[in-house]
Amino acid sequence: MSRLKVDNIEARSGNNISMDDPLALKSYSTTQRNALSSPQAGDTVYNSTTGTIDYYNGSAWFASSDSTFTFTCSSLVIAGAGGGGYNSGGGGGAGGYRNSYNSETSGGGGSSESSLTLNKNENITVTVGAGGTGSSSGSNTGANGSNSVFSAITSVGGGGGGAAASAGGNGAAGGSGGGGGHATNNSGGAGTANQGYSGGNATSGVNASSGGGGGAGAVGSNAPSGASGGNGGAGVSSSITGSAVTRAGGGGGGGDSSIGGSAGSGQHGGGNGSSASGGTGTAGTANTGGGGGGGGTGGSAGNGATGGSGIVFLRYTTANATISVGAGLTSSSATDGSDTVVTFTAGTGTVSFS
Repeated sequence: MSRLKVDNIEARSGNNISMDDPLALKSYSTTQRNALSSPQAGDTVYNSTTGTIDYYNGSAWFASSDSTFTFTCSSLVIAGAGGGGYNSGGGGGAGGYRNSYNSETSGGGGSSESSLTLNKNENITVTVGAGGTGSSSGSNTGANGSNSVFSAITSVGGGGGGAAASAGGNGAAGGSGGGGGHATNNSGGAGTANQGYSGGNATSGVNASSGGGGGAGAVGSNAPSGASGGNGGAGVSSSITGSAVTRAGGGGGGGDSSIGGSAGSGQHGGGNGSSASGGTGTAGTANTGGGGGGGGTGGSAGNGATGGSGIVFLRYTTANATISVGAGLTSSSATDGSDTVVTFTAGTGTVSFS
């Protein structure tokens, strides 16, 4: 049976009550609160999991406020990049790039986003997007990369590069767009606002060639004359780990060596295109969101290359939180001054903070 211990309660006019000391409610975790037997309407407790005053309304528990255990976390979320196109195909587009650290810019010319205020003791989703595979057919673009996610932030996978065909030759839209494939009027795919830029266009005429994949920091280059591939667009630099690194560049377009064409160059993690007969483009660098290079041609057709996988960075004041990483995620942690930096390089799962 519960007991009320009183040192001094004073009755006031108007039926008010004054206490000399703070009122201490019984403390329960959320699990303990939910396990209480036969709670009655009006029962009130302190929830030690969320730092809230919770009350029972006769059928369910409710918190009197949002969680009071919160902290601020900055992030850089880069999606997987698109694969390159087939047969003098377009370069793959870079993965979408969203940044909230230290007023640094996001992709596509976007400004820095706001850091998230997160609740402790809640599961938060993290996903690192894979790179899209390169195209091996004249009727298909390279595959788009997969999205990367942190909490409410989703970065869009990069667009695949177009193949050398009038059908399926346009670059795909994505975080950054894929370059257009070798054929008249094949255009680069669009980028996503505040995440990346569009891919470059193919040229027209007998010596048509492919466009470079779009990057987080610049549009992919249109194909130059002479059956050469366009260069991938530039990436964007961030110092979220403590050192400045540029990531999420576009893949280079493929060229046609049989008529003197050369391959486009990938930028900042993006793979180079190929211009060799049957030559496969260079894959985007893992964990940069760099686009895959377009395949070459010159007697026989070459395949596009796989885009680089994405990456997720978190940065927060070490004294404010401790992270727990769930199964399914590959991660590492380091400190930079008074901050903790957590890097996720593969997988999907949940994290929580205490």
